[in-house]
Amino acid sequence: MDNAAIEEMFETLGPVTIRRMFGGKGIYYEGAILAVEVNGEILLKGDAQSAQELEEAGSRQWTYEGKGKPVKMPYWSIPEAAYDDPDEMARWVKLAYAAALRAKK
Repeated sequence: MDNAAIEEMFETLGPVTIRRMFGGKGIYYEGAILAVEVNGEILLKGDAQSAQELEEAGSRQWTYEGKGKPVKMPYWSIPEAAYDDPDEMARWVKLAYAAALRAKK
């Protein structure tokens, strides 16, 4: 995904910073990482407080195979409904930012 499309996706927060990392991109707002781009997919920051809401919306947690067992990462796919509804996208972006702020503490 190109940077302009990512910036548009997160515009409800304000200007985001995008940095290359591990073959993908990290997406930051005010110094907090709130999403990553991996293999062309944007994954939003989640945590114990937001996981159930993300699951109920149909999001899946990013996992990778590590030393013989799956490793769960604190990032989740964007719910499908958000791609067609800017207000819904704004809701999930703000939820990811809240999780990012909690992670910084």
